Amino acid sequence: MAGVESARTDLMSRAQAGDGEAFRALTEPHRRELQVHCYRMLGSFQDAEDALQDTMLAAWRGLERFDGRASLRTWLYRIATNQCLDALRSARRRPAQQWDIPGIEPPEPTGLGEIHWLEPYPDALLDGAISVPLGPEARYEQTESISLAFVTALQILPPRQLAVLVLRDVLGFPASEVADMLGSTVESVNSALKRARAGVERRQLPGADLEPPPVADSRSEDEIVERFVSAWESADLDALVALLTDDVFMSMPPMPFEYEGPEAVARFCASIFGSGRRFDLVPTRANGQPAFGTYLRSPDGISHGVGLFVLALTGDRICAMTRFENSVLPWFGLPRSLPSR
Repeated sequence: MAGVESARTDLMSRAQAGDGEAFRALTEPHRRELQVHCYRMLGSFQDAEDALQDTMLAAWRGLERFDGRASLRTWLYRIATNQCLDALRSARRRPAQQWDIPGIEPPEPTGLGEIHWLEPYPDALLDGAISVPLGPEARYEQTESISLAFVTALQILPPRQLAVLVLRDVLGFPASEVADMLGSTVESVNSALKRARAGVERRQLPGADLEPPPVADSRSEDEIVERFVSAWESADLDALVALLTDDVFMSMPPMPFEYEGPEAVARFCASIFGSGRRFDLVPTRANGQPAFGTYLRSPDGISHGVGLFVLALTGDRICAMTRFENSVLPWFGLPRSLPSR
């Protein structure tokens, strides 16, 4: 143990003297969890990447002021949190987009969403990022706290409440450390946490009061996924509706269109399947949930990527479907098109 501490002290001394390799060795073990932290706060994969880069730059520039009173991990979380708060307060949000699917007239939506900047997070980047040790006061399972429903609910909160909720209830940092990170008091942190919890509870999360989803990659999940793929690729609306809960919810950021209930979702899917449009689905995972690259078949046999679907499951049903644009496909290692079969 003494040898480990000695090596870490040596790395810190070298990093504070300007050794970039030593700095990377110190910070790399925390990089993925910090990126997930930024994603929870910002709801956008691209914005989280930008915030992470800004965090590392600020840490490098400020490393000589690190005095060791808090752990390096806590110090990095302080920087990352304040970078995200700056981004949130600057309101540099991408605007909602108009309907942009050519040749399709969508049915009237049941609502218009306000969190149109939401983006999916690839599960491949979660390895080692949501298995980190949590403080004893953490209230959420790590897989739950990365789900699209939870990340969406967070975006409703004012920035400071959002930061306090994530640091206290998701990561389990003590109130005193959170107060230090935010330059605040324990009383202020506790007050913000109380308001944040109430705000999240008021938000009706899809599937929040339903059965838990099946275990990831279990036979139960595989069966639902197989039925969904079969229904979607064959444009079988009846089979698709049979998989949906009575309060199923569909959204499609950055477009604000939302559809709630199996009839509304079926009308939307019917418009997508219209004129003989058929699709191929390629499985992946996003936010701890089943996801699919969606490819439109063309007359020449090539299937062109048109988006990404992420499913939220409850029991043996689908309680939410979120469609994202095809620009996210490369984040998941998915191609822009599929060769003819």
